[in-house]
Amino acid sequence: MNTLLDIQNVVKKYNDTVAVDGLSVAIPKQAIFGMLGPNGAGKTSLIRMITQITAPDEGTILFNGEPIKRMHTESIGYMPEERGLYKQMKVGDQVMYLAQLRGLAYGEAKKRVHAWFERFDIESWWNKKVEELSKGMQQKVQFIATVVHNPELLILDEPFSGLDPINTDLIKDEISELQKAGTTIIFSTHRMEQVEEICSSIILVNKGKKILDGDVKAIKQQFKKNQYRVHYAGAIPVIDHPEFKILEKTDHEFNIQTQPATTPNALLSYLMNKVEIHGFNEVLPSLNEIFIEQVTGGHHE
Repeated sequence: MNTLLDIQNVVKKYNDTVAVDGLSVAIPKQAIFGMLGPNGAGKTSLIRMITQITAPDEGTILFNGEPIKRMHTESIGYMPEERGLYKQMKVGDQVMYLAQLRGLAYGEAKKRVHAWFERFDIESWWNKKVEELSKGMQQKVQFIATVVHNPELLILDEPFSGLDPINTDLIKDEISELQKAGTTIIFSTHRMEQVEEICSSIILVNKGKKILDGDVKAIKQQFKKNQYRVHYAGAIPVIDHPEFKILEKTDHEFNIQTQPATTPNALLSYLMNKVEIHGFNEVLPSLNEIFIEQVTGGHHE
């Protein structure tokens, strides 16, 4: 079985508000899975059901083929967007406490926590109070506390919030290493551009409903618009072919659109007689562009 988490027709209501509306999605084992959508889309409500904080009003969630239960939370690591560290507690004591809450014996917890602190080069923080740390530093501590028990499923809600570029790259590298070691990762965010480089598959959610889901590369191919970017030398060519249309142009670069049935080779053959080509690549839509198109019909609200 290649699915770790199977969410089937799940509904969650809060009074008269439908936060999650008949949503279904299968999350493959060892995937880095992006759960994308604007704030208020229903992502956090979905996570709260996966982590057993709340239960669905309708529908089923399966974990490794079994209806999800409290016992499965031992196999889950969850880093919420609102961080939950005790401000007055020393950093080392706090992570040790949280590791033991996750079922690790004291000796094993100490070994793993020290290994992570060494890996992040933060051993000098052990006796500092959490309130002495910057937001970015607290983020690193929270990440360690979330992964120290080697969860089978890791859920990260806006994990790069408050991080500088260096620490963002550090966390991205650790996410990649965890995935290679067998962890399934759900990455929840409203920042769609952040996940394009690291997520293998995604779900786009809006107003509690699934807009689309699947493999990132396949989704981009599905919504491509036969556009190409051309870098050239010399004067801009005159395009007088009914199958080709220049969309925008800058100095030594233009975007051109072809008819759906026209191949890239046909476009290249046509252009090679008109201009000296230095670069040629297909333009694929961003996830953000796809989302806007699906939700608003291409118009910004």
